[in-house]
Amino acid sequence: MGQIDRLNRKDKEMKFMIPFLMAAVLPAAALAQSQVGAQSQPTGGSGVPSIAIPKITEVIVIETPKQGVTPQQVMAVMPEEIKATVKLYLDGKIRQWYSRGDGKGVIFLVDAKTEDEARAVMETLPLAKEHLMEHQYIPVGPLMPLTMLIGTDAQK
Repeated sequence: MGQIDRLNRKDKEMKFMIPFLMAAVLPAAALAQSQVGAQSQPTGGSGVPSIAIPKITEVIVIETPKQGVTPQQVMAVMPEEIKATVKLYLDGKIRQWYSRGDGKGVIFLVDAKTEDEARAVMETLPLAKEHLMEHQYIPVGPLMPLTMLIGTDAQK
């Protein structure tokens, strides 16, 4: 094998490795970004450096039955719940929804910029109106370490 063939082979091996390296580096960068400079960076009141807080693009809502609520109570409301959920999906307010793998509820991805906006959407659903469910709201946005790939101008 000639020198050029060896160099081309190594180049192909490196290109093949880039996705694997990114998969290993990005989670570590996200963790580092959320911890490094916490004392030196201004915070958004949460104790997390402002640079680590993404622009909120959606809110994850985890919905589980309240303590003492029976499956029969939930199923009695389910036909109306399904219709209302589909309507919110078709209106673009719910982007995705899933059953939890442990069978303990559902997870919604709501098109909202704040927890209050997501709460307003979720409170229109029949199960919420009947006060049968607990809701946990988690605002999410882009993975901020990705800005390292395109430069600091992307943060603006």
